[in-house]
Amino acid sequence: MSQDRSLGAPVTDWVPPPRPNEVVLEGQYARLEKLTAGQHAADLHTAYAVDDSLWDYMPDGPFHSSASFHRWAVEAAASSDPYFYAIKDLETGRFAGQASFLRIAPEAGSIEVGYINFSPALQRTRAATEAMYLMMRWAFEAGYRRYEWKCNALNIQSRRAAQRLGFSYEGVFRQATVVKGRNRDTAWFAVIDKEWPALKEAFEAWLAPSNFDADRKQIERLADLTGLVRAANDPAL
Repeated sequence: MSQDRSLGAPVTDWVPPPRPNEVVLEGQYARLEKLTAGQHAADLHTAYAVDDSLWDYMPDGPFHSSASFHRWAVEAAASSDPYFYAIKDLETGRFAGQASFLRIAPEAGSIEVGYINFSPALQRTRAATEAMYLMMRWAFEAGYRRYEWKCNALNIQSRRAAQRLGFSYEGVFRQATVVKGRNRDTAWFAVIDKEWPALKEAFEAWLAPSNFDADRKQIERLADLTGLVRAANDPAL
C-alpha cells in the first residue's frame, strides 16, 4: 500500500565546499589573517589584558602573562578546526581581536563562526562588524549552505550580536556542555544560503561610507536592515 512520504527537498547541482585556507580576508575597515603566535600574540594579549571579563564565556583564559597567551596562540594556530583568524582594525593599524571557523562540515555544507573575542578597542567599531561580514561572505561564496552561531545562553551580548548580524534564532539546547566547571545551555542561531543575498545587501549598505556622519556615527542601524531578512527573532531580547 502506497503512502505519502515527506523526504525533504532534493539538493541538486551542489558540490561540497572547501575547508578554510590561508586566504586573507580584507575589506575597508578590517583585515583578517590566519592567526600565528609570532605575528599576533603580543598585540592580542596587550589588547585583551585590560579586561579579564572578555574570557568569561570562553573555554580558555583569561591569560595573566604574555607567555601563557603565547602558548595558547601556538596551539590555536596549529588547529585546523577551529581555524583561527587575528583581526586587524585598519583604521588604527592594530590587531585587536580574534574569531574562528569551527565545526567545519563541508560534506553537510555547514560551518560555524565562533571563539569570537573582541577587545574593548575593537568592540562597536566598523572593523568589528566588517570582520563578521567578511567571514560570512567567504563561507557562502565558498559554497556553504548553513552558517551557524552558538553561544552560552546567558551571554546576552552575544545573542544580541547574532541577531544584529542577521542570524535567525533556532532555540536553546539545555545542559549542552560543561565549561570551566559550570553548566552551559547553548543558544543556537544560523543563516542559510537563500538568506545571504539579502543580508549581503544589508551589510554593504551599512558599511558604506555614506552611512556614517562626520563623527563616524551610523545613520541606519544594521539591526534594522537585517531585521527584514531574519526568519526568527530571539525572544530573550
